[in-house]
Amino acid sequence: MSERDALDVITDQWAGERPDLDLVPIALIGRLKRVHQHVDQGMRDHFAQYGLDVSEFDVLATLRRSAPSYQLTAGALLQSAMVTSGAITNRVDRLVAKGLVERRPSPTDRRAVLIGLTPAGWELIDSMLTGHVANEERLIGALTGEERAQLSALLGKLLRTYEGTDR
Repeated sequence: MSERDALDVITDQWAGERPDLDLVPIALIGRLKRVHQHVDQGMRDHFAQYGLDVSEFDVLATLRRSAPSYQLTAGALLQSAMVTSGAITNRVDRLVAKGLVERRPSPTDRRAVLIGLTPAGWELIDSMLTGHVANEERLIGALTGEERAQLSALLGKLLRTYEGTDR
């Protein structure tokens, strides 16, 4: 690999100061962080075109893929999004205010409230999904199919380790 990036410069500097350290972790984590920043900005820019932020898209997408009812309790949304209950409440409140989701009483549990897509929410998430996938394709466009599969497998291995599911 003849091309160098900012992390090569950083690790070269550290190698001069601390040649006793294995600097691969610094380079790898630094690249992950910088790639995340670029991907995050690319996602935010795309969702902003629809008047949404990443977290609002996440709720709409979670509801859209939750067939067959396309509605979930706040607890199920919470589990899917892995954020605090307050964060889910705030997201849902914003989406209710935008007319994209609504709270409905559960037909099977009087204590439960279901969150479901409104017709406007359904239309929006369906219309933006193709563009979302195209945007993600653009964000990983530098990688070949084989490289994508390798990177996905490796990141999956790390994720399973962190989340305790790599057994």
